[in-house]
Amino acid sequence: MDFLAEANKLLPEMIALRRKLHQHPELAFAEYQTANLAAEMLNTCGYEIVEGIGGTGVVGYLDGAKANPLIMLRFDMDALPIQEATRAKYASRNPGVMHACGHDAHTAIGIYTARLLASCRDEINASFLLVFQPAEEIGQGAVAMLRDRLFERWKPDYALGVHVWNELPSGSFVIRTGELMAGSGMFELTITGKGGHAALPHLAIDPIAAAARVVCALQSIPAQMIDPLEPAVLGVTTFHAGSVSNVIPEQAVLQGTIRFFSPHMWELLTGRLARVLHETASAAGCEAAIKLIESTPPLVNDGFVAEAARRALLRLFPDANLLSGYRTMGSEDMAYFLEQVPGAFILVGSGGTAEHPGYPHHHPRFDIDENVLASASALLMQTVSELTLHEMPEKDS
Repeated sequence: MDFLAEANKLLPEMIALRRKLHQHPELAFAEYQTANLAAEMLNTCGYEIVEGIGGTGVVGYLDGAKANPLIMLRFDMDALPIQEATRAKYASRNPGVMHACGHDAHTAIGIYTARLLASCRDEINASFLLVFQPAEEIGQGAVAMLRDRLFERWKPDYALGVHVWNELPSGSFVIRTGELMAGSGMFELTITGKGGHAALPHLAIDPIAAAARVVCALQSIPAQMIDPLEPAVLGVTTFHAGSVSNVIPEQAVLQGTIRFFSPHMWELLTGRLARVLHETASAAGCEAAIKLIESTPPLVNDGFVAEAARRALLRLFPDANLLSGYRTMGSEDMAYFLEQVPGAFILVGSGGTAEHPGYPHHHPRFDIDENVLASASALLMQTVSELTLHEMPEKDS
């Protein structure tokens, strides 16, 4: 089968479905309509369906020409709590909720890839597991599905995933062996002083001033306390304190994110974060508390599967702009699946052209070049085919 030609025939339907999903975005673990739609379309294509895995997850199993290898294809479904500002005809009809990261595109790609797989199931020497995952945006959906025994019911031999990527122009692809996306974690810092009247600051201990010093001090951690050759992000993203103009509050609360690639970096960053927090707060006469949540591990692509994806790309698009050295500090909870199953996560440039680039992910005017839907689907199909042509070499024990 000419996967690209077949995917291009389906492109108008893919676009229509993506726009329908875009109009009806749903937040993490509330993807009820999206999950129902995925289940209905998988059922129509002859998949064995299991719903409600990990809350709102949907899984479809399909026998191919052979039972093994079992190849998993994963697609995320959730949207973000953002008010859309694109003014597109297909803009979100759900106030304050928007597909600002492309998961509507991923779901559409997944449904039509499922349809293509079903149409040639007897021609591919593998079986297939289509996973429609909830709650990627909060980093909890993959874990929820694993806790709900996803890999006890079916244990894939390989796993594939795809993400439209507006940081790169259309026609660009990232297929990389090794670390592709950063691990992530969150922190919440509570700084407690002594409340009082704003006109009598000498009788209070101001947690806002202390928290401001903490914010500035935290900037020095990646800049001055980490090897410059080691990628690391530590950033404060929320600052909450006070409610009226004439009262010094009792507390200030900061929240933020940590991103890292190497396993030891989480421990290093959080250790220095705690030290800087306590020393800076103490110097201002305040007390401090810290809450840490490690969200996702680094996403690491398997070399054998990544090489199959590279071969697939060059068969479909010999002149493609293939970026094998690209990495991003963005995170992805498919990393949890790839910790247990060898696989590859592929980034598909969707940002339009250099002259007319798209807005970045999580922006209220985010949108994509919809022509890449067919390219992404065909690339997944061709990679599935490539994985059946070679056996993974045994690793040295």
